[in-house]
Amino acid sequence: MNNPNFNMKSRIIAAFAAVIALSGVSSAQEWAPVGDKIKTKWAEEVTPENVLQEYPRPQLVRSDWMNLNGLWKYAITGKDDLRPQKSDGKILVPFCVESSLSGVGKTFTAEDALWYKTVFKVPSKWRGKRVRLNFEAVDWSAQVWVNGKEVGSHTGGYTAFSFDITPYLNKGGEQEVVVKVLDATDNDIQPRGKQVSNPSGIWYTAVSGIWQTVWLEAVPDAYISDYNVVSDIAEGSLLLDIDVCGAKAGDKVKVSVIDGGAGYDPEKGQGPVVANASASAGESVKVTIPGAKLWSPDSPYLYGLKITLERGGKDVDAVLGYTALRKISVLKDSDGRKRMALNDKALFQFGPLDQGWWPDGLYTAPTDEALEYDVIKTRDFGFNMIRKHIKVEPSRWYYYCDKHGILVWQDMPSFCAHDGNRWETHTYDRGEDVRASGAARANYFKEWKEIISQLNKFQCIVVWVPFNEAWAQFETAKAVDFTRELDPTRLINMASGGNWFTRRKEEGMTRQDTKIGDIIDCHNYPEPWMNIWDFQMVNVLGEYGGIGLPVQGHLWQADRNWGYVQYKDGDAVLKEYTDFAGQLKDLVRLGCAAAVYTQTTDVEGEVNGLMTYDRKVIKLDEEKLRAVNQDVIASMKE
Repeated sequence: MNNPNFNMKSRIIAAFAAVIALSGVSSAQEWAPVGDKIKTKWAEEVTPENVLQEYPRPQLVRSDWMNLNGLWKYAITGKDDLRPQKSDGKILVPFCVESSLSGVGKTFTAEDALWYKTVFKVPSKWRGKRVRLNFEAVDWSAQVWVNGKEVGSHTGGYTAFSFDITPYLNKGGEQEVVVKVLDATDNDIQPRGKQVSNPSGIWYTAVSGIWQTVWLEAVPDAYISDYNVVSDIAEGSLLLDIDVCGAKAGDKVKVSVIDGGAGYDPEKGQGPVVANASASAGESVKVTIPGAKLWSPDSPYLYGLKITLERGGKDVDAVLGYTALRKISVLKDSDGRKRMALNDKALFQFGPLDQGWWPDGLYTAPTDEALEYDVIKTRDFGFNMIRKHIKVEPSRWYYYCDKHGILVWQDMPSFCAHDGNRWETHTYDRGEDVRASGAARANYFKEWKEIISQLNKFQCIVVWVPFNEAWAQFETAKAVDFTRELDPTRLINMASGGNWFTRRKEEGMTRQDTKIGDIIDCHNYPEPWMNIWDFQMVNVLGEYGGIGLPVQGHLWQADRNWGYVQYKDGDAVLKEYTDFAGQLKDLVRLGCAAAVYTQTTDVEGEVNGLMTYDRKVIKLDEEKLRAVNQDVIASMKE
């Protein structure tokens, strides 16, 4: 055959195969899930070509971007070793190295280093723009090189970070990215939630490395890097603080509000503009919306945003996003008991404890459809709230809560469990702090600040939870004040499940002056019960239930499966659940303002989910479950 194009293609393929062979990876190697654990139905849809290709940041959308998810080369070495010359194989990014869908499924220790490598080409249409390399989440410590030069590092397993890699790019051809990850998991410094090196019971398989999308975007020299928005429902207005990188004197920012509605897609940005406002870069922008519509679980109305940076009368950058108008506050009912209010109306908040774990991806949902599925089913089950339990989700998960009308309580992931400290669950000021090191305390505040700063744009979030069950709890008043300073617009649940504290009472102070946060939160298993009442606070039941039902064929492990109580069929579970709902309504009448049922799905050895871990079986009659839950929500009087 004398086709010059064919010959050229053959030479390219041969050269590529030689490069792969030199790197220690067989060209015949194919990716496949590993292990014999159960999987979700979505795992079958995952391929290296289509893995999580959705735009990862729905609050700050640009058209010039490139997804880097897919097969990367990887190697595991000693933590102090230099960059390896050979790879161990390929890993499917963004699934953690321990997961089935990574194609690796290896245990990773504190003595190891995990190395990643990939290459990309910069699109020609990006010429003249700056290129940013974005990581949505890497657990825990990441060091990044581009074309052999270090561009930066980051610690913290739950928040996004990025680097301007423009100065490190070659003038043409392939660009190389190398990432080194260290993750000690349970070293009592790193926030890690339910992850442990030796999983059992309520503690789950560790997650190490890249576990959310990696991507590139092109930006101008001056660009919009972030924003926050606070709504005022009385005025029907939005107040935006907009961060601009590279701003100059005279630059302006303009905000256009788009009439979006339920199900609004911020990537499309379609709809009529209903309000505009502008200000000098660095100043807040206030936009008033005529006839503003409020967001609620019954009507999750979203407004689109277009934010533009202007210089000399010309647009130099623009991003799309969205927001909603809603207010979360506290009011007293006719008996003088504090309730949580949404848009100045009392609303009983009721939802499941949601761990956010997947049998095939661990921290990472196998597909975007799967990520949205849990939110949709929570609504289908008749709940109006989710407590996101000591984990932070990808931004798209919070968008789906905004879209489907789910309120969110957001936990801070703990950096240890109990460390000899007393956990008091019946009264104030009897608990004890963990013996946390100075490094652990400083890192807690660093990561909590990053989490709040990243999530505060999502209006579904209505409660921050700094501590859970005395795990990693210290300096509670300081942590609550720190949270309040970062975000004064939401309620704070100082310590879910016990170890409640008051401020030291000084002369002239009332009990109201000594309280910390807004909420006192009891846990009780299995039946709903309040261990303490304090009507200076909002009283909630932060965890109860845990009714277990092992479903054969849908279990993570053959034995050692447990729930707080266990039954053999869904009808028995529904009867117990309904009985608990009756007890819960009695607590609502006494002053309980919210409740969290454990839990959305089974997780590893826990079989107390409303769904199995693989999401293939809903254990209870869905219509009856919804009716029970809606009845509980309706039981609270204003």
